[in-house]
Amino acid sequence: MTDTNTARTIVGIIGNVIAFGLFSAPIPTMVKIWKMKSVSEFKPDPYVATVLNCMMWTFYGLPFVQPDSLLVITINGAGLVMELIYVIIFFIFATSPVRKRIAIAMVIEVIFMAVVVFCTLYFLHTTKQRSMLVGILCIIFNVIMYASPLTVMALVIKTKSVKYMPFFLSLANFMNGAIWIIYACLKFDLYILIPNALGCVSGTIQFILYALYYKTTNWKDDDEDKERRNLNAEIELSQA
Repeated sequence: MTDTNTARTIVGIIGNVIAFGLFSAPIPTMVKIWKMKSVSEFKPDPYVATVLNCMMWTFYGLPFVQPDSLLVITINGAGLVMELIYVIIFFIFATSPVRKRIAIAMVIEVIFMAVVVFCTLYFLHTTKQRSMLVGILCIIFNVIMYASPLTVMALVIKTKSVKYMPFFLSLANFMNGAIWIIYACLKFDLYILIPNALGCVSGTIQFILYALYYKTTNWKDDDEDKERRNLNAEIELSQA
């Protein structure tokens, strides 16, 4: 048992490092927005959605919901802080209508999270019941989050070009899913296993698309357009 726990801890730490890299992927976009003093055509939606996702997973990892899940708390807690910073940057430089939408979305998320926490702690009295409810919600939100990479993959198929789908980000997404699958299997956790299995499937599909469309990709587009599209792709893929 000790060996399994040790292995699970090591795998979880590796998963934290990889996931932190994914949470850090939007930093170049944030730097660009800060320098431009404008959000331009970038959308805050992925960051706003990821805030709720991180809140849910952080709650899931608490000992009175799912015991022995400290490493789930650490990475999602760190992710929550980073995503909140991204949202704040968007709020600062966005137009008034966008600010209003961000504010409304964040209020709704906080209210929803408060209701989940109250119902979980007040009506459910065992960790099995609590982890089941919160785990199912986590899976639902993770599935929703995978809609973002799907839009990039659809663009690749439409244009027969992989330039808008950064390879190393796709690789990181695949590795992140794979390492958390191992983590979930060492001490079986269905709610961690399912969304990360979907992440691996998503990464595998992206690799297949690379094999199919790499040779047909035109790498000589205008540099400015290339940078803009890659940044948008990074925003979407980093939310997986």
